[in-house]
Amino acid sequence: MSIGNSPEDDRPSIGRALQQARIAAGLTVEEVSSSTRVRIPIVHAIEQDDFSRSGGDVYARGHIRMFARAVGLDPDPLVEEYDADHGGRPAPTPAAPLFEAERIRSEPRRPNWTAAMVAAIVAVVGFVGFTLFSGNDEPSDTAQVAEGSKPDKTAAKPTATKPSDPEPVPSESAIAAAPRDKVTVKIGVSRDKSWISAKDHNGRMLFDGLLLEGESKTFQDEERIDLVLGNAGVVDLFVNGKKVQDRFEPNQVERLSYTKGDPEAG
Repeated sequence: MSIGNSPEDDRPSIGRALQQARIAAGLTVEEVSSSTRVRIPIVHAIEQDDFSRSGGDVYARGHIRMFARAVGLDPDPLVEEYDADHGGRPAPTPAAPLFEAERIRSEPRRPNWTAAMVAAIVAVVGFVGFTLFSGNDEPSDTAQVAEGSKPDKTAAKPTATKPSDPEPVPSESAIAAAPRDKVTVKIGVSRDKSWISAKDHNGRMLFDGLLLEGESKTFQDEERIDLVLGNAGVVDLFVNGKKVQDRFEPNQVERLSYTKGDPEAG
């Protein structure tokens, strides 16, 4: 399907609209590429309505959004036009089976320990009953046995209940915790999507791509992690085991560096 003009719609195509907005904003292709982290050949291709170099529909939508925000356009109509011309947005994968699996896996623990505790109590009661009724011909000895059975019953309870203590649920900081002798950065996207670039202290690229809602990446280095966050307002950032409080705005591009110790933006 052509993205160009139709008799019912005189709007320019996606690429043409982005190109016109870039020129009107006084930006070069190189400047757009630098601010969005989209490579120059891909920017040229998008302006020609060629999305084959974007690497798929998900990346194409991300490139359109980043490009539109960089030149001051609302990205939503352009993404909708792209979806209309490329078969629509795929349905998201339902998360219900994952949560159902976790619920089913955790429930059997409590009944198992309850059954063990009941079995221990029944055994103690049975033992006390046996000693009481087996010594009826010697009342004094029976009383001593009955009295001696009380500490046994008390001692049996901790044995049955001790394993039933629930496992502690790891907190967000525990999940993001890292060794003290390294820099550890975890990035998660809570909504929408964000373009992420991460490099180690030698400048080697660790990751350069789009993170969708619910996805996360973790990076480690001996000295420093350098980040570029597109649409930084939707990012949850953990550095060296601590969550960095959200100071960023949606659609904002942030360049950050982190070293060992308490997180400090470079």
